[in-house]
Amino acid sequence: MSDTTKKWYVLRAIGGKEKKVKEYIDNEIANGDLKGFVEQVLIPTEKVYQIRNGKKISKERNFFPGYVLIEASLVGEITHTLRNVPNVIGFLGDTKGGDPVPIRQGEVNRILGRVDELAESSEEMNNPFVVGETVKVIDGPFNGFNGSIEAINEEKKKLQVMVKIFGRKTPLELSFMQVEKE
Repeated sequence: MSDTTKKWYVLRAIGGKEKKVKEYIDNEIANGDLKGFVEQVLIPTEKVYQIRNGKKISKERNFFPGYVLIEASLVGEITHTLRNVPNVIGFLGDTKGGDPVPIRQGEVNRILGRVDELAESSEEMNNPFVVGETVKVIDGPFNGFNGSIEAINEEKKKLQVMVKIFGRKTPLELSFMQVEKE
């Protein structure tokens, strides 16, 4: 097997240890053990926005927890070396004792496209709410109240929520960030 073409593979890692696996492989590349064989290591993440203590914070979240993508040429001992990285369970798709199966280029392009798309649309949030749905207010003076969504304003990212206050239904205009699904 003298083909040095690099293909994309998926390493299965212990959940929550993806960054450690990436760091370890990056260190191995820097040390020269995997240099030239492993092109890049990628953990697909997306930015998630939350409100904590009245402040909008962004957090990175894996959208494939437990998986690390690597572009590598698996020749000789490289497969063995990658399988024995701490916190790695094995390759996705390989049968016991068999060779790892590369993922299709179309699939790689879809994943990388999604990563790029999420990086570009850093402030963009999709609308996770539906009219009639019950939500809980998590920020502002009405924190802790429950209400149902009456209207959704996509452009302003606002919701019209009917909340029962002192036995009377009261309409509130709240941002997407101020409520969470019940």
